[in-house]
Amino acid sequence: NIDNVDEVVKRITLSTERKPVSEENLLIVEAIPELLEPKQRIFKELCETFKHNKSVIFVTNTSSLPCYEIGKYVDCKDRFGGLHFFNPVPLMKLVEIIKVMDGTNEHTFESLQQFVKDIDKVGVSCKDTPGFIVNRLLVPYMLEAVRLLERGDATARDIDIAMKLGAGYPMGPFELMDYVGLDTNKFIVDAWSARGDPSLTIYKSK
Repeated sequence: NIDNVDEVVKRITLSTERKPVSEENLLIVEAIPELLEPKQRIFKELCETFKHNKSVIFVTNTSSLPCYEIGKYVDCKDRFGGLHFFNPVPLMKLVEIIKVMDGTNEHTFESLQQFVKDIDKVGVSCKDTPGFIVNRLLVPYMLEAVRLLERGDATARDIDIAMKLGAGYPMGPFELMDYVGLDTNKFIVDAWSARGDPSLTIYKSK
């Protein structure tokens, strides 16, 4: 609601320091670029910062990397999970809620489900599988659009128009890749290709 923007902004505190802003009901969401080692490092540092708070929940907003690998150095894996938001966050209603195997306990998972409801989003649950639901379907679609262009089958403009008018998509694949960021798309494809999973061979460049 545009009328309460100022009121919402007043409740936001910006800081470059990793220090507790609250001692209870604390949910920490990591949302840095899709690179494994920096994500692991920041969670290791956060666990040290909040080691005396036994109620804090740690969450990654990764769109492609395995949550269990990101949380490798999290010493309270029962309070670690995934919440994948979609761009643009203020407009997109969906949030993928990821339960990490041998990690996220039921209390944490239920807390994440409730948080998603509290911020007026729609949550869907998924195992900690590459790309979860949306990107597991979306990334191959975008890469196939690139292959169409590479083969000279159609122009990027015509591919975008075709998918918007023919399939009802709000953006064509090239518009979407540009919006998300070509670097982010490359991070995703590289990460999946490096896994060596036969089911992910579709993502490898030819």
